[in-house]
Amino acid sequence: MYWYYDWTYILVIIGAVLSLWASAGVRSTFSKYEKVSTVGGMTAVEAAERILKGAGIYDVKIEQVHGNLTDHYDSSTKILRLSDSVYHSSSVAAIGVAAHECGHAIQDNESYGPLRLRHVLVPIVNFGNRLSMPLFLIGLLLGMYDTLVPIGIFLFSFAVLFQFVTLPVEFNASSRAVAILGESNMVSEEELPKVKKVLRAAAYTYLAAAAASALQLLRLLLLTRRRRD
Repeated sequence: MYWYYDWTYILVIIGAVLSLWASAGVRSTFSKYEKVSTVGGMTAVEAAERILKGAGIYDVKIEQVHGNLTDHYDSSTKILRLSDSVYHSSSVAAIGVAAHECGHAIQDNESYGPLRLRHVLVPIVNFGNRLSMPLFLIGLLLGMYDTLVPIGIFLFSFAVLFQFVTLPVEFNASSRAVAILGESNMVSEEELPKVKKVLRAAAYTYLAAAAASALQLLRLLLLTRRRRD
């Protein structure tokens, strides 16, 4: 059972540290700029409504959702949800988050390629997440390195792929948000860099998640190789 106590756990620890660092960073940055109100005084929900209308999108409903930083766009129901700390806020952070989620709604409306690919991967990833590790561990225990172990790794690789496909989706949504806010003058020239900092901090969480999943995949491959040897 020695594979539970080996140096490859360092890879898992590195991934966890990266994720914690990124999560702390986005919370700290959001907390800082949610105290900075925009000059225009427009609330996040008002900004979202204006952005969607400007993009010619009228079938997306905006709702308030409980929690902090629980903002998301649900393409299956065409609902854009803004968290309690964002919905009625006129802060730089709130406007940036709302614009980012609108970016996802615009991607959906335009059938943005990476977003469509991510939708295709969702059921595969959900299936893989349930079976990948059990199959991998059983394969190691039984010495089935040519059957169960590769299947487990193969299924887990879809979770890694999903994380990397998510990167262009999130980066593109942020780029759209910054461009729209700048062109529409919903935030001032002085406020726009602050919006970028909020969205950049959020982007680090996705980078950290992708890195953590890749490190975990590397660990599985190393464990398999060691057991074969």
